[in-house]
Amino acid sequence: MKAKVKPDLGFWKLWNLSFGFFGVQIAYALQSANISRIFATLGADPHELSYFWILPPLAGLVIQPIVGTLSDRTWNRFGRRLPYLLFGSILAVIVMALLPNAGSFHFAVGAALVFGAFALMFLDLSINISMQPFKMLVGDMVNEKQKGLAYSIQSFLCNAGSIVGYVFPFVLAWIGISNVAEGNKVPDSVTYSFYGGAVILILCVIYTFCNVKEMPPKQYAEYHGITEDKDDDKANFITLLVRAPKVFWTVGLVQFFCWAAFMYMWTYNTGGVAEQAFGWDASQGTQTENYQEAANWNGILFAVQAIGSVIWAAVLPSFKNRRVAYSLSLVIGGIGFISTMFFHDPHLLFISYFLVGAAWAAMLAMPFTILTNSISGKHMGAYLGLFNGTITISQIVAAAVGGGVYSLLGGHSQLNMIILAGVLLLVGACCVFGIKETYAEKHDVAVDPIAEQ
Repeated sequence: MKAKVKPDLGFWKLWNLSFGFFGVQIAYALQSANISRIFATLGADPHELSYFWILPPLAGLVIQPIVGTLSDRTWNRFGRRLPYLLFGSILAVIVMALLPNAGSFHFAVGAALVFGAFALMFLDLSINISMQPFKMLVGDMVNEKQKGLAYSIQSFLCNAGSIVGYVFPFVLAWIGISNVAEGNKVPDSVTYSFYGGAVILILCVIYTFCNVKEMPPKQYAEYHGITEDKDDDKANFITLLVRAPKVFWTVGLVQFFCWAAFMYMWTYNTGGVAEQAFGWDASQGTQTENYQEAANWNGILFAVQAIGSVIWAAVLPSFKNRRVAYSLSLVIGGIGFISTMFFHDPHLLFISYFLVGAAWAAMLAMPFTILTNSISGKHMGAYLGLFNGTITISQIVAAAVGGGVYSLLGGHSQLNMIILAGVLLLVGACCVFGIKETYAEKHDVAVDPIAEQ
């Protein structure tokens, strides 16, 4: 059955498809910028910081393909992807209220760290459950011609949400909310940021839920060339992976190095910035004023990264060669990470993280554009869930070896891990040239690898 061409969507319909992503990304930004700060404040050793990041991607590795497959088969009056979006968001709101209070329940240090680790796992899991439907909605409802614009809108909203999430603690401290870590308690500036982020998240998701109407099953089948007599529903995850197009694996290899780099940024950046620009060392402890100031400044640097990402995302479409644009973006980001070793003024670090934004812009848009242009049909959600494994496996490996790598690099400076992140981005940039466009990408025809067997 030949698929009908999906109609063009107006700008505001494309906007509504992804608007909830703004709120989800605020939650993700608060997690990225503050989790290592939270665990360090609770008493975690720098050599152990990366281990607390293992559970979230491990849970995501298992749950994302399941959510993708279930949503492929879900059809009810609320939609296909939207019910999972709402469920994930509600779970995220609950966990965001609990996580920053890990040090306030009068647990011993070990128990507080364990509670925080499991809360982080559920937060990351719920955020990912919320994020995936947005990517799937674009794959489901947007034609190949408009996917670049749709993912650009999604990237803009993602970065706008990131900026809000990153600066939240800094702004709250600036207006007078306490930024002091008393005992093992997380500063009020961080706790209230999580509360505010939770409120914005649920409001944005409700907006998308109320303003997006998914295709009914019959119409979806017409636009994706699906017939009832195919038995491809029986395909399991192993079958999907075996029959995945080559681009799934080549883009996945690039993803592996990129997400390992950003895992080390999220894990060690607060300590690295504190050492490099605020005169802090680990022997002083994390309750000191300069560490907590550096932690707030870390959010500002992440916001600068997001601004750089927004600007670079506007430049990317001007490149005629997608691989050149992708690789160049990662090279610029790698230079940004490595340049941190030369700047001791907190404001000069803006240069480094502005450059890092180029890599983030490419990572947000290009992999999913390439993949969804290659895959369609009944298994879109399952493939996107499996593709998330290229992110989670990278994070699991990076977190598992992070403590050992930190020791190998001297075990005394967390900034060394940021420089390593730059090297990993440069390796990823080299791997980009192994990506070959498929027939689907060249001819604007999406195919289902299972249906074509």
